[in-house]
Amino acid sequence: MAVQTVQVDLPAEIFDVEVNIPLIHQVVVAQQAAARQGTHATKTRGEVRGGGKKPYKQKGTGRARQGSTRAPQFAGGGTVHGPQPRSYDQRTPKKMKAAALRGALSDRARNGRVHVVDGLVSGDKPSTRAALAALTSLTDRVGYLVVLERSDAITWLSLRNAPEVHIVAVDQLNTYDVLAADDVVFTKGAYDVFVGGATAPAAGSTTGTDAADEPALPAGAKAPLKSGKNPKGYEVLGQQSGTYLVEGDAGYDVAGGDFWFKSVEDAEAAGLTRGKEDDK
Repeated sequence: MAVQTVQVDLPAEIFDVEVNIPLIHQVVVAQQAAARQGTHATKTRGEVRGGGKKPYKQKGTGRARQGSTRAPQFAGGGTVHGPQPRSYDQRTPKKMKAAALRGALSDRARNGRVHVVDGLVSGDKPSTRAALAALTSLTDRVGYLVVLERSDAITWLSLRNAPEVHIVAVDQLNTYDVLAADDVVFTKGAYDVFVGGATAPAAGSTTGTDAADEPALPAGAKAPLKSGKNPKGYEVLGQQSGTYLVEGDAGYDVAGGDFWFKSVEDAEAAGLTRGKEDDK
């Protein structure tokens, strides 16, 4: 049966960004590496059973001296520098993963391979035949990535055994699955959740209502480091009261700098005046 597609405006900040191929490659390699179990193991000569007795005396046999039949040169001996259990995880910052996903989705969207549908199955019973028929009516390609809400159990049950379909929950959408599929199909509910989450301000972001509560820095000033110290090269201490202090002034070493300048000239150009000087 034909499926009812939904006409949506794909946000440019998600579906029309510049594709950074090296970034996508790094993220995909990291994802594949993280999927490795890393449980392969071999035994060293100290872990192989037996071999505790010296096989023959040290001298007089004409043979090379040996201390154990479990040495690497013997059959049944230990392995030298063999694989040991390890983790293959690679650290990938969240911003890199998000940027790579946007690039992959943008590539699919530019080629008309991103689809948004009302649903793939009608009724309240799962139907693999109906769901596959709906997908084939969208495109003649055979590799589908279907993005669903976790609560969409009917569609999930309908497509879980179809070999040409890979299903992911909307909160698990990732770069590798997008690139491995020919077409990406969102249900309308999953699309709304994904776009709403992707365009929302990140936690700790200075955009939005919180930005107005933070005082703006004067021109030429820098905020203090997280430790409270001044950035390298910025030695003039500025205060919200409109004064600045230089090294040697009273309170310079104990006052908390609201911001820092490189020079006195920068501080005065920003409208600050010199604070209390040290008594000589």
